Amino acid sequence: MTTRDEAIIEFASWLQSPPGRYLLQWEQARMDQAVADLFGFHALQLGLPQLDALRANRMPHRWVAHDSMVVPERVELPAPADDISTQSPNVPVALHCDFDALPFPSQSIDLLVLPHGLELARDPHETLREAERVLVPEGRVVIAGFNPASLWGLRQRLGAARQRLGLSNRPRYLPRAGEFIGYWRLRDWLRLLSFEVEHGRFGCWRAPVRSQRWLDRWAWIEGTGERWWPVFGAVYFVVAVKRARGMRLVGLARREKLQPKAAPAVVARRRREPAEVD
Repeated sequence: MTTRDEAIIEFASWLQSPPGRYLLQWEQARMDQAVADLFGFHALQLGLPQLDALRANRMPHRWVAHDSMVVPERVELPAPADDISTQSPNVPVALHCDFDALPFPSQSIDLLVLPHGLELARDPHETLREAERVLVPEGRVVIAGFNPASLWGLRQRLGAARQRLGLSNRPRYLPRAGEFIGYWRLRDWLRLLSFEVEHGRFGCWRAPVRSQRWLDRWAWIEGTGERWWPVFGAVYFVVAVKRARGMRLVGLARREKLQPKAAPAVVARRRREPAEVD
C-alpha cells in the first residue's frame, strides 16, 4: 500500500468522526443546492465517494471517478430538504482512472465536481488542467476544499509543528491528504485556465474540537461567523464556469483612408477651321 493510499484511508476514517460528519453535512447541502439546476448530459465527480455530490443533479450520464484502488464506504447523510425523487433515477457509474489523464474526449463533460479532489490528487495543477480540457464551453466546475486561513487550519499547523519538535504524539486534527490549497490561490489557478468564478463562499465556523458535545455547544457561531468573519470558515466552496474566449485583434486596427486620385485632364479638341481658298 502506497503512502497516498494510506492518506486516503486516513481521510475516510476522519470523515467518520464528529467533525468529519459535520463537514460532510455542510458540503452535501451546498452540493445539492449548486448542482440541482445545472442541465446537460454528462456529469463527473472526482474523488471523495463518501459524498454523493451528484445526487440532486438530473443529468442522464453520471460518473464517480477514483484514482486509487482504495474505495472507502459512503457515509449515510440526510436527504436534501426537497424531495430527492426529483433527481434522475440513474445511479452514478464508478470509474477508476487517473485524475490527470481522464478517459473522456475534450469538451465532453457538462459538470465536473471536485469535493476535496485537488487535495487528494497526485498533481492538483494537472488535475485542474484536465478538468478544463474535458469541460464543454460554459461548463461548470464545483470545488470544495479546506481553508488554511481558519481555526481548523491553524490547529493543523500547530499540531504538525509540535510533532516535528517531538512535543506531541497525538494525531493531527485534520487528515494529511496532500496540500491544502488556499481560496485566493485557487481563484488565481482558475483565472489562468479561463474560468470565471460564479459563486464562492465559506462554511463550518465551529471551533476545531473533536467531540460531538463540544461541536453542538459551538453551533451558535454559525450565523455569527457567516456575517462577521466569512473568510475564516474551515472550508470553502467554489462554482466556476469555463469561458470560451473569442478572438480579438491585437492593437488598433486602423482603416487607411484612400487618397483621391488626381482627376484626369480633359483636353478640349478645337474644331479645325476649313482652309480659305483664294
